[in-house]
Amino acid sequence: MATTYKTFLNNDITSTKTLLHEAIPLTGALVSGTYGTFPNGDNIKNYAHGMFQSIYDYPYLSSSANHIFDLTVGYSGITGAKSALSSSSNIQNSKKINMYNQMAQVLIGYDQNGNILPFDRDGNITGGGEKIRDAMFINFARLLGKDEIKKGSFSLTLGTGSIDFKNAMNDRITIEDTNAQNDYRVNSPAGEYGILSCSTGAGSGTPSCGLIFYQAGVVVLSSSVFGATNAGGILPNPSAGTYVAMDKTNGNSLTASLTGSAISGTCDGLRHRIYNMSFNNTTELNSTIHFCRINHNDYNYSANPTYLSSSKIVVKNNTQDAPVSYITTVGLYSADNELLAVAKLSEPLKKDPTNEMTVRVRLDY
Repeated sequence: MATTYKTFLNNDITSTKTLLHEAIPLTGALVSGTYGTFPNGDNIKNYAHGMFQSIYDYPYLSSSANHIFDLTVGYSGITGAKSALSSSSNIQNSKKINMYNQMAQVLIGYDQNGNILPFDRDGNITGGGEKIRDAMFINFARLLGKDEIKKGSFSLTLGTGSIDFKNAMNDRITIEDTNAQNDYRVNSPAGEYGILSCSTGAGSGTPSCGLIFYQAGVVVLSSSVFGATNAGGILPNPSAGTYVAMDKTNGNSLTASLTGSAISGTCDGLRHRIYNMSFNNTTELNSTIHFCRINHNDYNYSANPTYLSSSKIVVKNNTQDAPVSYITTVGLYSADNELLAVAKLSEPLKKDPTNEMTVRVRLDY
């Protein structure tokens, strides 16, 4: 325990924030065949409740497995933005509506009357913009997303090979949050979000087709990504139909899959068409820096009992020599002198009345 304390002044303490980024590449093979025969890979976990599907980077029963993201789908039952697909005769109809509502109330919120707001392609939450009524959701694990997804770094390539499920990767589209670092929205209770648009492979232009919520780590894809332009989608009109197939056995389109298949079946179809996905995550590192200023007359002696021998300073050869000490440790104390943190120097610093120094102590959290 120290016997001499020195108080920090306002100019002795400062705070900084550093953003660390890590590139996260996810190949389509990982989610559709690396560990087993599609769609029953050992790294794909379906649940008894049937409301979402979890994807791991290794067979999920292994202790080495890491959860990387969840997939689910849903459509709107919200008054004024109700999906045309919603019907009590659909398989898991109530669950699909519940999934959409749950994601919307968390990511978009409520209006002034307490009604859930639907997703909007262009971020016009309370306006009259085009609503996303049928959606697919990719929910990244915090292991990958960390504090947030870096704006402008997200890219998703999907196979849209005609309407043929077998040849899904013959044609591809790429979906990105282009220029999101300069153009993002803040009117969400879940934080900042950007507009996803199709940068390559669309019928014309770069149409918006979803949203990405950076802090929440959630991607919302509109069903339009698998629909042809002549049916309200974004794809060039397929030669044999208006939608690409989302079902392995009977070639159902996405709309047919949303109504006639379980959530897990539609998630299987989406996984099969993921060619590549990548983004940079962000870790926010906050730091408090303490400048410990040691004047010429400070800390020239030590409280260590070994510093003295027979009441004499061991490091002195003659009585006329100046006192000498070696600084090895810095302790940070509370106002009532309780030790809070200890910093060790890489090597001892020689201190005597002829020199001054400043030791920089950084606390990261």
